[in-house]
Amino acid sequence: MTEHKTGSENGWTTTNRGRMRAFTFVEVVVALAIVSISLMALLRLHLISISMVDKAQITSQAVLLANEKIAETVAAGYPKEGTNSGTMEQNGLTLNWKTEVTNLRLPQLDKVHITGLRKILVDITWKQGVSRKQLQTSTYVADRKLP
Repeated sequence: MTEHKTGSENGWTTTNRGRMRAFTFVEVVVALAIVSISLMALLRLHLISISMVDKAQITSQAVLLANEKIAETVAAGYPKEGTNSGTMEQNGLTLNWKTEVTNLRLPQLDKVHITGLRKILVDITWKQGVSRKQLQTSTYVADRKLP
């Protein structure tokens, strides 16, 4: 602590100008409470983002599997009508798939005498937590013999 002496008519007086001001205990506790509440909110946001990344990764795997099954069906040429199904396990996740090929019958196509169109529907299901999730994708294939 530094003392500074000043002169006056009544004599010399002493002031504590160099004294450092510190935080009180209550101010420190309040600041720690605010910081801890903020950190809890940030931790919650971090957990939510991890959960969303996990869901996005699973959905991406399901989309890739659906595209693979469509590509397999189309690669074999003009697909036969019918259903095919199976299970794929990857990274501890079980994806059930079902491929269904059906003739496409629309009144608009019958008027112009177009036949030989088929719809390929791929259905992917998996268990996520306590619920079952589903993804469906489809495409259409024409017989190459069409005029």
